[in-house]
Amino acid sequence: MGMEERSANRRQRIKAHRAKNFPEAEQWDLLFWQAHTPEDRLSTLVAIRNDIKKVEEARRQSEE
Repeated sequence: MGMEERSANRRQRIKAHRAKNFPEAEQWDLLFWQAHTPEDRLSTLVAIRNDIKKVEEARRQSEE
């Protein structure tokens, strides 16, 4: 799955919350991630890690 497809999928699934303060934001974040399975959380972490690797590689190539 390419980055464009992943981006489109994320936009369809995105959930947002506007917190009034940091403790409220932390509570919402905790509840959000607790509502997901460990597999979902790990999959998200791997996707973020892969995206970061791509950004770092692109930066390195642009600096050369």
